[in-house]
Amino acid sequence: MQIQFSEEQLMIRDAARSFARQELLPGVIERDEKQYFPEELIKKMGELGFLGLMVSPDYGGAGMDTVSYVLAMEEIAAVDASAAVCMSVNNSLVCRGLEQTGTGMQKQRYLLPLARGEMLGAFLLSEPEAGSDAAAQQTTAVDQGDHYLLNGAKNWITNGSSASVYIVMAQSRPEQGTHGINAFIVEKSWPGVTVGLKENKMGIRGSDTHSILFEDVKIPKENRLGEEGSGFGYAMQCLNAGRIGIAAQALGIAAGAYERSLRYAGERQTFGKPIGMHQAIQFKLADMATRIEAARLLCLKAAADKDLGRDYTLSSSMAKLYASDTAMWVTTEAVQIHGGYGYVKAYHVERMMRDAKITQIYEGTSEVQRMIISRSVLESAG
Repeated sequence: MQIQFSEEQLMIRDAARSFARQELLPGVIERDEKQYFPEELIKKMGELGFLGLMVSPDYGGAGMDTVSYVLAMEEIAAVDASAAVCMSVNNSLVCRGLEQTGTGMQKQRYLLPLARGEMLGAFLLSEPEAGSDAAAQQTTAVDQGDHYLLNGAKNWITNGSSASVYIVMAQSRPEQGTHGINAFIVEKSWPGVTVGLKENKMGIRGSDTHSILFEDVKIPKENRLGEEGSGFGYAMQCLNAGRIGIAAQALGIAAGAYERSLRYAGERQTFGKPIGMHQAIQFKLADMATRIEAARLLCLKAAADKDLGRDYTLSSSMAKLYASDTAMWVTTEAVQIHGGYGYVKAYHVERMMRDAKITQIYEGTSEVQRMIISRSVLESAG
């Protein structure tokens, strides 16, 4: 199989690489240490089209395909995984769902500024008691006739404080289970919306992660996304697409750590020669390169499936599972290759190792991905 990228796809990849290395790299260690969200840099990403990469130009987006998105995500994440997750959420979980399901009014009012980077979005599904068990929604949105009344709490929300627009899943008819869940567009500025404390995280510390609280928030009927009771299916479709973005983020983290390790192996000398001349290091680099290439091909397969209109549930789960495990393994090996230097912040790889861990957890843990994959292969075998 030969993969031939188009000129447009390569242009997007190169633009992302240039932005990451020229704009994101300076200050990335400081942002990690201080948990600083780079608002101005995220705005620049929006101006360059990276926050609405796959949205139609009719709604302010760049109109690119998913393969282009994967290529761009890898380049951004190779330098700054925190900026990459912001990009992933806005593209995969917010803009995509609005474009697929939103009404004309919703697209004009929300999708246009989100795709242009004039506003930032967040996806609110997880709760204190609803992580992997996303169906266990305790946040409620009670139908009051001309509006819904929203109450509850959401946890671990990327872009939680910086976003202007929230896509919120809430239970409207508990007796109907998942068929009673709705998806809503909620504005952060509305009365009753409170941004909770910022999470003090192990990794992706430059991203903006908060809990969000709702107390008697009035949601206009026109801000419901899709048909009544379709919110859970909507959320699962968004996560399915979002896994491609997180897989590409994990791929980028691994590729960035490998690139630094390869360079270090040629510079650092022990016993009178570069450490890259020692077989122990050579074998580590060989395994890193092989796993990264396999992860990249899985990511591109999932992206191609999506672009061609094929069912990409299985391929996106495989890509997310393998790429996230690869990111964790490669970054751990990168620290080992760097030795004592790998354990200090100036050489970047310790940050990359911390950043890698979350890719095995959010948008479906590795265990959940194995559930999805095993169910799919068993059904096909039957």
